[in-house]
Amino acid sequence: MTKRVAVIGAGPSGLAQLRAFQSAANNGEEVPEVVCYEAQSDWGGLWNYSWRTGVDEAGFPNHTSMYRYLWSNGPKEGLEFADYTFEEHFGKQIASYPPREVLFDYIQGRVKKAGVRDKIRFNNRVRDIRYDEGSGKFTVVSRDTEADRETSEDFDHVVVASGHFSTPNVPYYPGFENFNGRILHAHDFRDAREFSNQDILILGTSYSAEDIGSQCWKYGCKSVTVAHRTAPMGFDWPENWKEVPALERVNGKTAYFIDGSRTTVHAIILCTGYKHHFAFLPDDLRLKTANRLATADLYKGVVWNHNPKMFYLGMQDQWFTFNMFDAQAWWVRDCIMGKIGLPSKEAMIADVEERVAREDEGETDYDAIKYQGDYVQELIDETDYPSFDVDGACEAFYAWKKHKKEGIMTFRDNCYKSVMTGSMAPVHHTVWVSAMDDSMESYLEN
Repeated sequence: MTKRVAVIGAGPSGLAQLRAFQSAANNGEEVPEVVCYEAQSDWGGLWNYSWRTGVDEAGFPNHTSMYRYLWSNGPKEGLEFADYTFEEHFGKQIASYPPREVLFDYIQGRVKKAGVRDKIRFNNRVRDIRYDEGSGKFTVVSRDTEADRETSEDFDHVVVASGHFSTPNVPYYPGFENFNGRILHAHDFRDAREFSNQDILILGTSYSAEDIGSQCWKYGCKSVTVAHRTAPMGFDWPENWKEVPALERVNGKTAYFIDGSRTTVHAIILCTGYKHHFAFLPDDLRLKTANRLATADLYKGVVWNHNPKMFYLGMQDQWFTFNMFDAQAWWVRDCIMGKIGLPSKEAMIADVEERVAREDEGETDYDAIKYQGDYVQELIDETDYPSFDVDGACEAFYAWKKHKKEGIMTFRDNCYKSVMTGSMAPVHHTVWVSAMDDSMESYLEN
């Protein structure tokens, strides 16, 4: 096969694409030449933790939003690889909510076994991608930040797998410029201990607001105030945690809210989401979408409708993660290799419209979980990705939602059954609120 495929990013989505092609090659199929561009010096994407904020060592915007004490905020039974289980990697079943170091080790384990590292050009930041109608090729311009040189190469297909949790959405509120404390976005949050004995204000009700607030509470902040624009998260929070209506302004260290209340805070953490941002893409190739389950302009959630030689992975709002990226990557692989045909542009546009309408019909988080589970199953059914009990994974997510309502600071102490092996996860040796050492060595102690 003479085709060349460029994969942008070596995080979970990009690594899924490399694994998909490697799986086909192992089956004796002829696969394209694949080149993966990775701006960081190692694989893992957001899971490649760095203490750096602002800019990286090469002077470009820092990619990772990973923080030191992150633990999975959803059960691992919902994200497990179908072709590489936690039990295979660790030699035993582990508890259901691993910390970041453990999950990163698991992610690495599969791609190390697959032997795909030689497909990745590390320290290569893609600067520009253009499509030539005459040649039918994409030209990818990249800068090797370690060698300080630029390369330009042509490809038949491009797979954008650079994620959408690295460019922060940073709002402004009156008084920010004179606030006598720290203001930061969740993207730059690294260590909860920084806020020990401080009164913190969190803006937003996303998962990052929930989790960063919980981390700061766990590691000894004095109080947590969460301001919401639409509705409070509504969990049974600890006594030193309160939810208030939207922020109106700040003055000195006093935050004023739209209901007339006020509070004194030492730091403001903006958990206000991220933008789908692709600085290396021109308008005719650049995805513009809200963070939702049915992404704009992507047939089957992956094919760029305006140029079906281009694909995007992992651009959806996410309940499923690693195994959804796999399902997408296997499907994209088969499309590139000619095993799956594409309909007309009109049919692809209609596909997106149908998915958007179906998502809009859902009313609860449970509807959204089922919607995405059905999407994952749809892609699996059309490829040879190892089938697994997707409905069982949905059940784990349903139980997770229930456990969070029962105890927002204790939900990580629950355990679930693997839909891949059928074995039950053990109860972790230390409850989450008391587990201050989240190293892999400590976590895996039996």
